[in-house]
Amino acid sequence: MSRACGVISASDGDGAGDVIHHRLRGGNAHTGRGAASFLAETFNRVHAAGATGPLTLRADSGFYSGKVTAACRKNQVRFSITAKTNPAIRKAIDAIDEKAWEPIPYWLDNGAEVAETTYRPFGEKAPLVRLIVARVRPTPGSRLALFTEWSYHALITDREGDTIELEADHRRHAVVEDAIRDLKYGVGLNHFPSGKFGANAAWLAVAVMAHNLARWTSRIGLGESLIDTPTLRRRYQRGPGRITRSARRRTLHLPARWPWAEQFHTALERLRSVVLLT
Repeated sequence: MSRACGVISASDGDGAGDVIHHRLRGGNAHTGRGAASFLAETFNRVHAAGATGPLTLRADSGFYSGKVTAACRKNQVRFSITAKTNPAIRKAIDAIDEKAWEPIPYWLDNGAEVAETTYRPFGEKAPLVRLIVARVRPTPGSRLALFTEWSYHALITDREGDTIELEADHRRHAVVEDAIRDLKYGVGLNHFPSGKFGANAAWLAVAVMAHNLARWTSRIGLGESLIDTPTLRRRYQRGPGRITRSARRRTLHLPARWPWAEQFHTALERLRSVVLLT
């Protein structure tokens, strides 16, 4: 059995996720296995590609470990990582003064608040970080509402900035789920085709290239960032057509009432111009 692990960057937070690094791991590997070295490879790859600005890692609790934060510090990368709930985290949250909580927009009136404190994760020798906590009231009538007044969601970060803005920015890392869904059901990573590790590694590499090409085609050619690969394939790549030959030239005839004909021709012109420029 093998399992893929990928790091995905969302362009401008709009959900258009490109895979910038991937790794196939043997066995039923948990998310955090080899995460530090995987991230170090990713940071090196990003710098080698010419990135010169500040980098920030936003990740869920699968990357909550001292090795991950150490890798970030070593490579001068800021981090914002969802914290795993444990007794120490709960104690730190309980110590937050009630007056420190600030309301944030939520679909329930007075339904969500944010506060922060300092926290030393991963041992006594670890540096202090900011512990930013969002608390949310359970949905009225839900089972959770019978047992608690708030549910708490914490993150650790070494970033500078306003508490509310950093918490909101951290939540935006969830756009990675759009890319993961597209990788699984758009380009075939929900099931690997072989019992051979090498064959599955090749499958992963080709699937990642197909995913990125689809993202670039939709973003550059169509000007759309949220279109997924199945939709791109259904609208623009599987349309019926007929090829004719005349005077040693081939002509592709597309349906006269094709709903996406204009977008297709516009995308074709844009992509051709990019090829000519390069």
